[in-house]
Amino acid sequence: MNLSMWKSALLIIPRVEKETFSSLDVISKWLIITRAAVLIMTLISAAIGGVLAARDNMFDWLYFFVCTIGLIFAHATNNLINDLTDSLKGVDKDNYFRTQYGPHPLEQGLMSKREFMLYLGITASIALLCGVLLLYLRGGLTIYFLLAGVFFVLFYTYPLKYIGLGEIAVLLVWGPLLTGGTYYVVSGNFSNNVMIASIPYAIGTTTVLFGKHIDKYEMDKSKGIRTLPVLLGESVSRKVVISLMILELVFVIYLVLNGYFSVIMLSVLFSFNILRQAIRAYLRPRPEERPEICPPNVWPLWFVAIAFYFNRRFGLLFLGGLVVDTILIKLGIKTDIYSLANYLF
Repeated sequence: MNLSMWKSALLIIPRVEKETFSSLDVISKWLIITRAAVLIMTLISAAIGGVLAARDNMFDWLYFFVCTIGLIFAHATNNLINDLTDSLKGVDKDNYFRTQYGPHPLEQGLMSKREFMLYLGITASIALLCGVLLLYLRGGLTIYFLLAGVFFVLFYTYPLKYIGLGEIAVLLVWGPLLTGGTYYVVSGNFSNNVMIASIPYAIGTTTVLFGKHIDKYEMDKSKGIRTLPVLLGESVSRKVVISLMILELVFVIYLVLNGYFSVIMLSVLFSFNILRQAIRAYLRPRPEERPEICPPNVWPLWFVAIAFYFNRRFGLLFLGGLVVDTILIKLGIKTDIYSLANYLF
């Protein structure tokens, strides 16, 4: 058991050599090869759905726990399938850039293919078991959320990512599917409002993927991987990311103004300083040398790192605002904009 490595793998994606990797415990290896640091995006999406269910007085800890574990392991499964598929297709062979955002267990020889498939099989089985259990317990629309999840896990890497649909898939998955699906499984009710409320954070996860594909632009283009940045061009893609980041904040303001969210949710505006840094970075040429604000263990990743940093801050503020809003509702304190207006005027 290596608790320091667990912590490191959950905060960043550590780069390790084969000798070090071989000496690690099973959990450390799993956290590294699944790129566990990015699984926080799935955790936040699921948590948003759970908090919205609690806000509507329909929260159930058992359903939420099983659903969240299932979604995290499904995301981990997708990351493993991504590495397996790109390795089999030769995309990651001698791919210097790929190793910059996480060790490649197959291409770097960290583990045999048989060992890798064992990790993949167990991870996928846990995800599927959680899905089947929820299907048995909840029934109803759960089958559609489950089937959609299986589809995206299996086919995101190929063909969706290869034909410019990867970014759209992420928008659908980290919004309506994860947040909306969690809300339904936990509460037993389908909500159009929750589906709409899931969009701001889903936009954020989409910007992270955009940033990753902008960083990989030349390599993807040379290998015939037609991501959306490859189809749109790097310059246009950067502007798209800036627009999406701004849209995240605008969407929350809209949901506050229409009364679905309380003014507490304006706490997301505290991410504005990071947004300004991100906009400046996306408007400028990629730096030749590592900027001081970019940690050494992240460089040469640049655009994805900036997008991830902003999305993490926005996501935590978004989730934190929802938690505070829910607590105030439980205490009988109304903080929606119309109640406050009536109180003040």
